[in-house]
Formats: sequence, C-alpha cells, structure tokens
Amino acid sequence: MSTAPAEAVGPLMRGVAVLRALSDADGRLSLGELVRVTGLARSTVDRVAATLARMGYLRLDGPTATLAPRLMELANAYLGALRLPALLGPYAVQLAEELDESVSLAVPDGDGIRFVHQSTRRRAMSLTFRIGDLLPAERTAPGPLFAGHWTPEQWRAWHHRRTADPAGLAFTAAPPAEAETGTGAGTTAGTAADDFEERVEAARTASWASDDQLIEPGLIAVAAPLRDPAGTPVCAVSVVSHTSRHSAASLRKAVLPRLRAAASAMEAELARDHTPSLDTAPARPHALAAWTSASKQELGSEFVESLARGLTVLTAFGADRAELTLSAVAEATGLARATARRALITLDHLGLVATEGRSFRLTPRVLALGCPPLSRTTLSDIAAPHLAALVRTVHDSASLAVLDGDAIQYTARVATTRIMSVNITLGTRFPAYAASMGRVLLADLDAGERAARLGRAELAALTPHTVTSPAALASVLEQVADQEYALVDEELEEGLRSIAVPVRDAGGRAVAAVNVAMHTTRRTVPECLAEVLPELRATAAAIEAELHVVSRFCRTPLS
Repeated sequence: MSTAPAEAVGPLMRGVAVLRALSDADGRLSLGELVRVTGLARSTVDRVAATLARMGYLRLDGPTATLAPRLMELANAYLGALRLPALLGPYAVQLAEELDESVSLAVPDGDGIRFVHQSTRRRAMSLTFRIGDLLPAERTAPGPLFAGHWTPEQWRAWHHRRTADPAGLAFTAAPPAEAETGTGAGTTAGTAADDFEERVEAARTASWASDDQLIEPGLIAVAAPLRDPAGTPVCAVSVVSHTSRHSAASLRKAVLPRLRAAASAMEAELARDHTPSLDTAPARPHALAAWTSASKQELGSEFVESLARGLTVLTAFGADRAELTLSAVAEATGLARATARRALITLDHLGLVATEGRSFRLTPRVLALGCPPLSRTTLSDIAAPHLAALVRTVHDSASLAVLDGDAIQYTARVATTRIMSVNITLGTRFPAYAASMGRVLLADLDAGERAARLGRAELAALTPHTVTSPAALASVLEQVADQEYALVDEELEEGLRSIAVPVRDAGGRAVAAVNVAMHTTRRTVPECLAEVLPELRATAAAIEAELHVVSRFCRTPLS
C-alpha cells in the first residue's frame, strides 16, 4: 500500500487492519494472534478491540475476539448503495430455480472479483463461496468479462501481482492453487494465468465466459455481463455447477440461452432504476458525536473515538445514498466537516472509499470488513451469546427453537448450572401445542394454517394439565397472539414451567421463539411475568436487531 497521507487517521487505519485480519481468519482470533497478524502492539490491539466491542462490532470472550453480527451494517451500507442485490436478487433467485443450479452476482474489485449475491441450491456438492469473498479474476468466469475493460495500468497491476504472488495466496477465499504439474481435469493456476489474456479476448467477442475447474476440481461456471449504458460491465451473473452434473460444454449448452435472457432482463431493470441526485439523497443525522463523546468519557483511554467516528462514516452511505458530498457525510453522521474529511481521506487511502470530483462512494473492498464470515451466520449463532447473557441474569436455562411441522426443534440452548435443571439437547423435538415456544409460533400463523395444524395434530395428554381440546387450545393461541408471549405450566412435563416470546424477522414474521424454562418451585407464575418476561423480551429484541442487520442482503439459516 502507498504511504499514508499526512491527514490520515492512524487509529482508523489500525482498526481496519484488525477487522480485516479477523475477517481473513473466518471471524475469530485471540488478541495475541491479532498482535502477530497485524504487527500492532498488544496495548493498541486491546484498545482497538475494546472500541469495536463498544460499537457492537466485536465480542470479547476473555482473550478471544469474535466478529459480531452488527458489523454487517458496514457491508449493508455498500450493498445498499450498490443497488444490485436489491434490484437483481429476485432475478437470480428465479434463474436458480428454473435451472436448478446455483446463481451468483459478482462485481469487479481491482484484479479480482467479489461476490455480492448468492442463490444456492442445497446439495451435498454445493457452492461454498460467500458474499464478500474475493477471488482472482483469472480463475473465475466473471474475471475475463471485467478484464476486457481494464486500463493499461490495471493490466500492469495484474502482471505485478502475478509475479509477486504466483499462487494467489493473497486471495484467502480461493482454494490453494494446484501445482503446475497437478493432475486431474482442472486447469492449474499457472495455466489459468498463461491463457488469461486469450480468454479475455474470447469473452469480449462472445459476451460470455466460463470457468472450467479453474478455482478447484469439479467446479464449473458460465457467466454473462451486465453492462451500464456506456457498455462497461458493472456486474456479472454466473451459473455454477459441478462436473457430476455437467461438463463445461454441456453446462454452457444447457444454460447459456436462459442466462443471456436473464442478463438482458437484469440490464433492463438497472436501466429503469434512477439514482437520486446528491441534492435529493436523504441524510440521516443522528447523535454520533454525542455517543462517541459519552463512550470516551465512560471508557477513557480504552475507547478510541477517532476509530469509532471513522467507521461510522461508512454507514452514512446506503440505499439512495450511493454518492455523497463531504457536507452530506458530515450532516448524516453529525460530525464536524474537518473530522469527516480526515476520515474520508483515510478511507480513500485504504481503498474503502473512492473519490469522484466532489463526491465520494464506497468500494467493494468494504465487504472485506467481516462480510464473508458473517454472511453465513445462522440464527442460532446470533442467539447464543444473548441466551448466555439471559441465563446469567435469570439463573435458569434459556433456549431457541423453530417450528418444524407440528413440532418445535431446539436449535440453540444455554443451560444453567444447577443440581436440578431442565435437561434438553440441541435437536430435541416436542409437540408444538404443549410447549411455550410452540404456542408462540403457532399463534403467529394465519387462522387457516393454525386451524389446519391443530386439526391434524394428535393432541395427547402429556400430563394431567395438558390442554387437549381443540377449541380450548384455539382460545389459548388467540390469547398468546394478543399478549405476545406464552406461559405453559406443567403441560409438557410435570414440574416444568416455561415462558416464551417470538423472534421476528424484518418482515414481522415469527421465525423462532426463545424461552426460559424452570422447575415450578423456582418461581410462581406472577414472578415469571414480573421477573423473567421483561428480560426475555429484551433478549428477543437484541436477537432481532442483529438478525435484521445480517439478513438484509444475506439468507440467514434458522439453525
């Protein structure tokens, strides 16, 4: 990297280095390992980690730092400003369903390509690349499409990189390159580079390109460009398969006509969309300056205010805010112009922001700040630390479950340390009608589906207290829907009392439930409502907040 400008914010540069190191390590490193990887002093790493934890971007568990879901707000700022996932994602999903193959959207990033959307098919041999992953252009299908428009300077940079790093080790998302004498049908990294310029010319002529096992043996793909009005590819849509299903030639024959039609429809969609001008892009002022000042006052030297402010500059961008002036950034963040200007200079130096005249825009490199590992975060991953905090508060076991047919299935759980406690393992299933989490999830269904599920369920009396009358149960579920919680008292098992609330996605649908379970001697029903329910609702709200951030542009598995 070039020498940092005099006005660059050093703490912001060091904070970005820590986030990149954690992202490259799949989201988790000890503080000692961060010292080794980044070359920073231990005291600096400690202060950076404390600041990122305060922002909700890291979780600190003793000496270990783990990327937290809230960090995805940085990636969301870029993906929202980019518009492509929101506009073209539905087309990619439809194409994947029609072809029964995985479909990806990728954008150029230097001499590589970076994924911004994935519509995958669930198979034993399935696509494992993640949103935000960076791959070398010469080993991908989209690469030749983008390289056909490289400038001489970009080609020189590519040749320099190939000389300095012939195996492509800097691309941590790419599988290790095979040796030049490697066996198998796949093309080695060396030959992929040797004939790259020829493939670029062929792609320029044909308007499509393929990957015949360039990344790894068995993986094949064909890609088509999506061009802006000037004819420059701004994105590529790829259909990805495996040699167990197709050869490269048969994949091309099977999907290319439909791929081209989809690409044309996507280009038309991009042409129909109009980006607001800089004057009409809405600002979203907030009390960042007050928050960082308060955090600095509370934590003292452990809070690096310039790092927090610099990272938050990235969140000024987003949907309808693809390009912003310095004044707009300052207004959106509540920062002084001079502070915002220094942050933008630093972010430009780091390659996270590009300057175009008086305006600034985010670059795909923002996705390197945690997006690849966090894009595969499950709801169970999100819930686990919040359940642990809840257990520390209420001193009883807490769980997360999803509805699976007529039963609930436990997908996350933190048990309390008691001689007598509720003993349930992950994967355990209980009848939904008799469980607090099941009732919360059944109550969220529309009336017709709820009635259908109750009609086919065998309402067995699990204890003398179990509600088994369909009419009575329907009335209970109506009450649960109104009060937004369910309390089940010795209906699933004698001596067991539990209380549950829903966990809702961004659309308001209950996708899971969380509960606290205890022996009836621990608390009375009124005590559960007074002491546990508020804490349970706060836990669900914290889980929902992170779920909404992570799932904005990524599919979040429930388990």
